[in-house]
Order: sequence, then C-alpha cells, then structure tokens
Amino acid sequence: MSKRRIPANLIPLLKLMSNGSFHSGEDMAARFSVSRATIFNLLNEAEKYGMRIHAVRGRGYRLATPVSWLDADAFLSGIKRHELDYGLICQECAESTNTWLLREALSGAPHRTVAYADFQYGGRGRRGRSWESTLGGGLTFSVLWRFDRGISQLSGLSIVVGLALARAMSKLGRIPVQLKWPNDLLSGYRKLAGILVEVQGEMSGPSFAIIGIGLNERLSDQQRQEIDQAVVDLAELGMEMTRAELMLAILEELSQLMTVFEQNGLAPLMEEWSGWHAHEGREVIVRMPDGTTHAGIASGLDENGNLLLRSASGEQRKFAAGEVSMRGMSR
Repeated sequence: MSKRRIPANLIPLLKLMSNGSFHSGEDMAARFSVSRATIFNLLNEAEKYGMRIHAVRGRGYRLATPVSWLDADAFLSGIKRHELDYGLICQECAESTNTWLLREALSGAPHRTVAYADFQYGGRGRRGRSWESTLGGGLTFSVLWRFDRGISQLSGLSIVVGLALARAMSKLGRIPVQLKWPNDLLSGYRKLAGILVEVQGEMSGPSFAIIGIGLNERLSDQQRQEIDQAVVDLAELGMEMTRAELMLAILEELSQLMTVFEQNGLAPLMEEWSGWHAHEGREVIVRMPDGTTHAGIASGLDENGNLLLRSASGEQRKFAAGEVSMRGMSR
C-alpha cells in the first residue's frame, strides 16, 4: 500500500456514502463543490485502497460493505458516562497517531489525551517496521500516559496494554483471543491487533508513554494480501460494533490495569497474562534482532515483562526483545 496522504475530500466522501444509500455523482459534486470528474477520480482512488464501490446507472454510487467511522460525540458521551477522564483529538488523516501524539505531548498535551485518525498512512510497528493501516478497515489510535516515575520503571507497559485489549475483546464479543509476547493480540494464531509503546523522559522521572493501538475491523481481500502475516478481523469473528464502543471498552480496561501497574508493577498481572499467552508451555523459537535464534519452552514472564524460556536442559533464560514463533510453525 502506498504510504502517502490520501486526497482531500476522500474520507468525507466515504463517510457520506457509509449510510448504505446510493448517492449520485452530481449530488456529491455539488455537496463538495467539485466536478463530477473529481468525484469519479476520488472513487477510483478509494478502490486503490481496498474500498469496493457499487455503481448503478441512474442511481449513483454506494459502498459495497459497511465502514465504521468514529462518532466523536458518542465517544465523548461515553467517556463522561463511564467517568473515564480522557480527552480526544481527531484528524481524518495522519502519518502516524504515535508520531502526532508525541509532538502534542512535547508541547504539553495533558495526561490521558487520545489521538484518533480515520486513516494513517505511515504507521509504525516495533523496530522501525511499518504498520499497514487500511482505509476503512482498521481502528488506529494512541493514548498519552504521563508518569511521575522514570522511564527505567516503565518496562512491561506493552504487557499491560495487551491485557487491556484481551479483556475488552473478551467482554465485548466473547471471542477467543490470545496474547503473543510482547505486543500482539491474536485469534486462532492470526493477528487481530498490534501495540506500539514508546516512552520518553528522565531516568528518575517524570516520563510519559505513547501507547499506540491498531485493530483490524474489516479487511478486504486486497488488504489482506498486502499484509505479510496471517491476519484476522472483527467482522470475520462475527463481532460488529461501533468504533466508539470499541475504544471505550479498551480505554476502560486500560484505566483499571494502569492503576494496578502504577501502584504495584507487573507482579499482580503476570499470572493473568500467562493465562492469555498463546504460546504458554509450548515449544517456541525466539528470533533476536541480530538474527540469532533460541529454542525452548515459553514459561511466563519476569517482573519486568521479559519472556522466560526454559531450555531442554532445564536452564531458564529471559528475553527483553525478539520475535516468537511456535516451533515448526511460521511466524
């Protein structure tokens, strides 16, 4: 997928078409003060991003499948109703919600600011990888969390966020999900969501974390082909709900778990995390950033969120980074 800004008016046009009705090219051109040729070109551009458009002579255009967009008013009403104390900033298109929120944080954005974008064209994953954001197919947002403690005490944050995702998905849809150390949510060993936590600050405090979450909602065949691993989405799992409901559920769980983490660290959460761990007690291979590999039995976490691996000889080693795959299975 091309990493570039999408054309002006494309997202507003798609939002207009998301009500399930047909819209004529003439009416849409008048609404956006552009030519019918511009509307035609915008719809062609949408199809390049995996959107399917139905065109019927005499009736106009509509989206072939539903697309979820964030209702900011519904989200903010839910925040107030659940007393969650988050603030929201929104953009239609951002390079990366993490990059955007980092700039906001350095400019003084308050604790618990949530940055949401309808589409991000330069999303980032761990170790500089790209995160394949899909137009209309995935939920992407980031959360600013400020701490009085130093960055040395923030190890294991992705473990906390993963638990929040697992709890939220289980409560919302009762779908079978698992966690893959250190930052993925799976269902049936296929990736459903990813996490990117980035921290800045002083070793002794204060500090802050930018918590980025990307969740697959409804991926087209084209979008699936552009992702270099096995993926699954909420639609395939039979889970239909609004983005406001999804974000509220995740943020509510995050609030509860972050309170535990801030007061007691990871220790109270380690047993629960192991219960969600897709590879717990199984033979796995850990591939390190330098390409070396280590095989053993996944045996939980230590107090800093490092993965514990037990070798055939009984020796236990810990890993702070790496890619985990089931032995004999591809990543």
